[in-house]
Amino acid sequence: MKPLSLSIALAVSLLGAGCQLTSTDGADKMALSEQTVRVATFNVSMEATNYNNETSIDVSGNALTNALKSGKINQINNIAEIIQRTRPDVILLNEFDYIEDAGQGIELFKKAYLEVPQNGFKPIEYPYVYLAPVNTGVKTPLSAKNSRLTHFGFGKYAGQYGMVLLSKYPISTDKVRTFQYFLWKDMPDNLMPKELNGKSWFAKEERAIMRLSSKSHWDIPVNICGKQINVLASHPTPPVFDGPEDRNGRRNHDEIRMWKDYISESGNSYLYDDKGNHGGISNQSFVILGDLNASAVDGDAHPDAINQLLQHVRVNNYLAPTSKGGALNKPENKNGPTHTAHWGMRADYVLPSADLNVANSGVFWPHAGSEGAALVADRSASSDHRLVWVDIKLPKLDCTQ
Repeated sequence: MKPLSLSIALAVSLLGAGCQLTSTDGADKMALSEQTVRVATFNVSMEATNYNNETSIDVSGNALTNALKSGKINQINNIAEIIQRTRPDVILLNEFDYIEDAGQGIELFKKAYLEVPQNGFKPIEYPYVYLAPVNTGVKTPLSAKNSRLTHFGFGKYAGQYGMVLLSKYPISTDKVRTFQYFLWKDMPDNLMPKELNGKSWFAKEERAIMRLSSKSHWDIPVNICGKQINVLASHPTPPVFDGPEDRNGRRNHDEIRMWKDYISESGNSYLYDDKGNHGGISNQSFVILGDLNASAVDGDAHPDAINQLLQHVRVNNYLAPTSKGGALNKPENKNGPTHTAHWGMRADYVLPSADLNVANSGVFWPHAGSEGAALVADRSASSDHRLVWVDIKLPKLDCTQ
């Protein structure tokens, strides 16, 4: 399946598409200047197990389509309301099942939910979409054999836990790079698991085909009124659900390391995208987005996994986004204000490059008793993750051309 890019050119000028005064409704009422762009990431938990009982899951992956069409799933309305309240200009949705026919997936979500007022909040339009296949649920050539590598990424069907980028600004689709097929073994000094005797934990035939990305890694150039910012999107595997070999923890580390190498001035010539082009980006502005499943202070990830990015010279070292809801969710944890997941860790990241100025940031997590708190009461209300946003202040741009 080829990546599907939906650059829907409605009768909207670039001025109408984003370079304008934008207000944020609800809990966050900060007005954005014409030089400010809000970028967000949100693990929306819009995958089949959220809409089907585990014992009767729709293994064809149609559960999300059916849920969207039913109009009876309050969780979907709440996800849309959260997006309408925070009003990002560019947003990555993690755990939105990949549906190749966009009319049965992301376009349905846009038209029936985002572009319809939710609980009185103003509709929001995203004329530009990038969506492509992911590795989750994709069977390997060894799936019929007695192999530990049955799928390239954990999933009950191809496309589970997918991702999609929504943008008010045009996407340079001809410049998009994807790394779905990059092999883990081709990363120098990788952390692929080994036995105590030093031999590979994976069998020879498994190691030869094992992909690095559990979903995919995308480099998506977004054109903001003539200013290009590359969105680097991914969703590394959780560093758990394995054994003493720590294959998922090691994979998580190296999935994050890929972005570290990709944005570095050197040491990335080994990287090849799905079209066979090598190298990374060393001078381009970027924003790293996604549920990276790693924290430097909480959880089970390798301690240095996320620090590969947080301490990178090319990553803006702004203060982590915070919320009062996160602080009150885990009052005993001093890191609570920066948490983005209900179980208590910072898992979701918006990391602009060092050349971009951060004007403001936050985590949408209304505390109990405040307006909007019902939207994040539990996973069934919306998601077990929270939307994270960052406002990037850009030089004055000409959006009329």
